[in-house]
Amino acid sequence: MYKDDKKTTYGIKIFKNETSDCGADCAKFQKSDLEHKFNKRALQRPYNSRHSWGKTYGEHKQHLEFSHDQYRELQKYAKEIGIFFTASAMDEASMEFLHELDVPFIKVASCDSNNFPYLTKTAKTGRPMVVSTGMQNFDVVRQIYKIIKEHNENFTILQCTSTYPLDLKDVHLNVIKTYQTEFPDIPIGYSGHERGINISLAAVAMGAKVIERHVTLDKTWKGNDHEASLEPSELVELIRSTRLIEMAMGSPEKMMLPSEKTCHDKLGKSLVAKAAIPKGTVLSLDMFNVKVSEPKGISPENMDKLVGKKINVDVAYDDAILDSMIED
Repeated sequence: MYKDDKKTTYGIKIFKNETSDCGADCAKFQKSDLEHKFNKRALQRPYNSRHSWGKTYGEHKQHLEFSHDQYRELQKYAKEIGIFFTASAMDEASMEFLHELDVPFIKVASCDSNNFPYLTKTAKTGRPMVVSTGMQNFDVVRQIYKIIKEHNENFTILQCTSTYPLDLKDVHLNVIKTYQTEFPDIPIGYSGHERGINISLAAVAMGAKVIERHVTLDKTWKGNDHEASLEPSELVELIRSTRLIEMAMGSPEKMMLPSEKTCHDKLGKSLVAKAAIPKGTVLSLDMFNVKVSEPKGISPENMDKLVGKKINVDVAYDDAILDSMIED
C-alpha cells in the first residue's frame, strides 16, 4: 500500500466499507488516460470551482487519477478480501489497460455509450460489458445494443440519467420496462445518482439485475459527486433491502404454496347444498352455496364441472358436497 498517498489509502478504505462491512458484489472505480480522454485546450482550461484540486482542469483531474501501479494494488487487495474489482474505462487507452488487468467486466460510462468505435473495440475483446445510457435517446440505445451484440453476447444495459444529484422527476424508472421489452435477451440494470436508496430499491423490484451507486465516506467532502453518493450505512441498507426484495420476488408461476395450507385448511371454502338434494338428482348451479365447511368439500372454482352430473347419495341441507358423492 502507498501509505503516504492519500488517494490510494482512500481507495482501500472505500473497499473496506463496500465489502466486509457492506456486502457489495463489486467495487468499481473510474479509469482515465487524460491525454486520450481530453484535448489539450480542455486540460489547460482554468478551473476555479470550489471543487477544484488544481488551477487547470487537467491538474484537477490528474490529482484524482490513480496510476497503473495503484490500480494493480487495488486489484490485489480486492482479491484478498473477496470482492470483484473493475473500473469504467473513460477512453480506449484505459479500456486496453483494464483488459490487460483482466477485470471481470468493463464498464462503459454514459459519455462513451454513443462512441461507437470505442464500443466496437471493447466488445471485440470478448470481455463482459456494462453500459450506462445517460444522455442518450432510444434510437442511440438501439444502436448500442446492435453494435455490441454483433461481437459480444455478454453485456448489460443500464437506465441512467447523468445528473448529480438526480431529481426524482428525471429518474424515469419506466425506461427499465422499455429496455426489458426491447432487449429481452440481456439483463437490464439501473445506475442511480439520486439521494437515498428508495429509487434504487424500486428499480430492483422492477427487475433490474445490476444496481450501480456511487459511494463516499462523507457527503460533505469536496467534489460535487459526493452529494449524489451513498455513505457506508446507506449502502449497507441498500444491499440488505435488495436481498430481501430478491427473495420476495420469487417465482413468476402463481400457485398455492405449502405455507398457505394452514390458512386454506381453516378458511378455504367449499360447495355445500343450498337445500336437501335427493340421490339421483341432476345437479345445477342453483343447488350450491359456498361456505367454509366441515369436512372440506369440492372447491367452488369447480362448480361448473358438476352441472349435468348426478348425485349418488342423499345430501342434507348445508352439508358439504364431496367428490365421492358425484357419479363418475
